Formats: sequence, C-alpha cells, structure tokens
Amino acid sequence: MGKKEMNIKEIMSKIPHRYPMILVDRVVDYEEEKWIKAIKNVTINESFFQGHFPAEPIMPGVLILEALAQTGGILALINNDDEDKLAFFLTINNAKFRKPVVPGDQLLLHVEVKKRVRGNIIQTHAEASVEGQVVCEGDLMFSLVDKK
Repeated sequence: MGKKEMNIKEIMSKIPHRYPMILVDRVVDYEEEKWIKAIKNVTINESFFQGHFPAEPIMPGVLILEALAQTGGILALINNDDEDKLAFFLTINNAKFRKPVVPGDQLLLHVEVKKRVRGNIIQTHAEASVEGQVVCEGDLMFSLVDKK
C-alpha cells in the first residue's frame, strides 16, 4: 500500500488551528488509528524568532510540543467517523528536549497511538526529529469531544 499524505488544506479541515498557530505543514504518511508522520519547516520568518532569541534564534520547546500535539490531533481525527469532533490536548508526560531547533531545520513529527481508552481518550508517544536525530519527545494524551 502506498503512502497516505495530506496537504495543508486537508490538515486545516481536520484541526481548527490557523496562522500563526498552525505548526504542521504536511502529513507525509499515516496508518489510521496507529501512527502519523508530518513535517514542519522551520524558517527565520517565524514570528517567535523575533524574541527567542534575536542573536541566537531557537524554536521554543513548547512550540515543538505544540507541533507534536497538532500532529496527534490530526491522527485522532483522520477517521471519517470523527468529522464532528475536536481533539483536545489533555496531558503531556515525560517531555524531553534533546537538541535546539533552528531556522532551516525540518522537523519530522512522529506520533504513535499507544492506547485508546473508553473510545474517546487517546494515549500517544510523540517524537520530533531533525535529520534523524530526536530533538524532542513526550507522551501526549487527547480527548475527542463534540464540536458543539
């Protein structure tokens, strides 16, 4: 079976995030309800680099985690049965930052489902890597809730 991809329009149909907070550029592959791989291209044009830090631009770790959370939300909502749902980020555990992310880097965002609880709670493990090196990881949990 070939790769399953999503462009930015398809991503925006799954999650409510918009500029300047959408932090996933493309989904490059996924297996429904199991795992997803996406990318975030990090450029000097990102507004956060104005203050973090002007002389030494580094992507804030919390935004790397947010990119992972958005990727997990997309995975949680790929199923067509979840069209009227939102994925709310519930918890993060065991977060680790291993290397700075700088302009010019391409983050590969990988989220894997570990467990689905009561149908609407999803436990995952997430990793962000640059050129094959893990730069951030953590265990994320989501709740699927009705949009209304």
